[in-house]
Amino acid sequence: MDALYTAVATATHGREGRAVSSDGTLDLALAAPPELGGNGQGTNPEQLFAAGYAACFGSALGLVGRQAKVDVTDAAVTAEVGIGKQGEGFGLKVTLRVELPETVDEATGRKLVEQAHQVCPYSNATRGNIDVDLVIE
Repeated sequence: MDALYTAVATATHGREGRAVSSDGTLDLALAAPPELGGNGQGTNPEQLFAAGYAACFGSALGLVGRQAKVDVTDAAVTAEVGIGKQGEGFGLKVTLRVELPETVDEATGRKLVEQAHQVCPYSNATRGNIDVDLVIE
């Protein structure tokens, strides 16, 4: 694959540090959530992954919607990213909640969401590695 764009970010001190993008537009304090023993006084990798996945999936949905000539510009995607023990380490699970405009019927909506799941780079990266549930609301 030839990259059309490459994002670069550096994180220091793991979950209790800072994440900064190479262009400086992202500069965040990191902190583990209380559920994982942290103070919750910053964002965490799961929130960043959820935000990226939701935005990317929304973009993919817009693309397949335009191709099908179905207006999904008012769709909203919420990504829930869970972390838990998996074997000796940790694993992730994702639920994507897609809220489609009322003008999109259920069958068309399901088809578009499934097509977006095939197009979205996050979906392609996680396929076979992370359980992803698609929920249409």
